[in-house]
Amino acid sequence: MDERTMQSLVLENKEILNVTGVEVVDNFNDDTVVLITTKGKLTIKGEKLNISKLNVEEGKLMVKGIINSLVFSEYEGQKEKVSLVKKLFK
Repeated sequence: MDERTMQSLVLENKEILNVTGVEVVDNFNDDTVVLITTKGKLTIKGEKLNISKLNVEEGKLMVKGIINSLVFSEYEGQKEKVSLVKKLFK
């Protein structure tokens, strides 16, 4: 698998989350962090969340706080890219 599309999530004691494969931080506040990753949209929910480290060039992010949930969903931008590529090669 290509290193640029690899992704890992490491959660330590529900308080520190390290994420790789981050492309964009879409939105964040004390309760929610929304990321666009190589594998889709990742929504992190919790309490007192803050982004401790961010390196977009390497695609790495660290979130600290009380982490209650991690939810992946399909990023709408990905649908458009795929359908456009499919249309071009039909």
